[in-house]
Amino acid sequence: MLMLAVSDGRAGNRRQAEALAAALAARLGADWSHHLLAPRQPWKALAPRWLPMAPWGFDPGWLQRLDADRPALVIGCGRQAALATRIARRRLGAATRCVQILDPRLGRNVWDLLVLPEHDRYRDADTLTCTGSLHAIDEAWLESARERHHALGTLPSPRRALLLGGPTADCRWNLDHALDWIGRLHGARRTQGGSALLVGSPRTPPAWREALRQAAAGFELCWLDGGDGDNPYAGVLAWADRLIVSPDSANLLSEACATTAEVLLPARPAQRGRIGRLHARLLETGRVRPLDAEDRPAAPVTPLRETARIAGQILERLGPALARAARPDR
Repeated sequence: MLMLAVSDGRAGNRRQAEALAAALAARLGADWSHHLLAPRQPWKALAPRWLPMAPWGFDPGWLQRLDADRPALVIGCGRQAALATRIARRRLGAATRCVQILDPRLGRNVWDLLVLPEHDRYRDADTLTCTGSLHAIDEAWLESARERHHALGTLPSPRRALLLGGPTADCRWNLDHALDWIGRLHGARRTQGGSALLVGSPRTPPAWREALRQAAAGFELCWLDGGDGDNPYAGVLAWADRLIVSPDSANLLSEACATTAEVLLPARPAQRGRIGRLHARLLETGRVRPLDAEDRPAAPVTPLRETARIAGQILERLGPALARAARPDR
């Protein structure tokens, strides 16, 4: 049996689709692969709406892949993937099950199941919910990251790291906020010892990089782009004792919360909409603490790892159909 994870290649979408496909494949003893979509206009702009000629809204490789592989399960994440999974359902029929991650924001009866974060408001009988985003981080993932980035484990403890995403419409933080967070790391390192690390992301504004590098002078690690060497993000997640996470990204925050590190969240600027609801949930459960409370004793950490639970729920719902796909002769 073959399963396909489908995305437009954006890091957050791809990681979620692949993580869920890998978790399901491991339980079923199945094979899986990722298909990178190449959407075309005008279908790209209006996805996942069904326009005339929608099956040709991607490069020919998508239809060829469906016809050749006839996957038993297609898992999509993001708007473009929501159109691709609709195409898969219409082209292959009920023999192929379709699971969509993130709210497609239109009629939901074209997918077998939706997997939505709790901070989205939509619910129905075919909706599964998770806290934050799906990801592949578990103990095996962290151990592998420690091995690949073993040098980070030699840095003095406690290892404190700042993970930077980028401003969004619902979370309008700016360079001054980032410089304040860096200053907090300097202060903790100066008074309490240990190491300070800064890791940016593709969403961190390029125009800020020089100022960030200057502010982080003296840190044991400062990585903002490929010019700083290989991306150490996985290693920082695996080795950090404390993580400060910029407040914009559900993916970044969810992955930080999947580790055994203490996670601190800046209270300013104020967050709105779905990301604000995620912050409230994580603060309520105690998995994250306000950055302003960093000097108080930390509570024991329970890593937040939702992918395995969601995979189990999908198998409860779709398991018999997937089993028949794996053994079509029965």
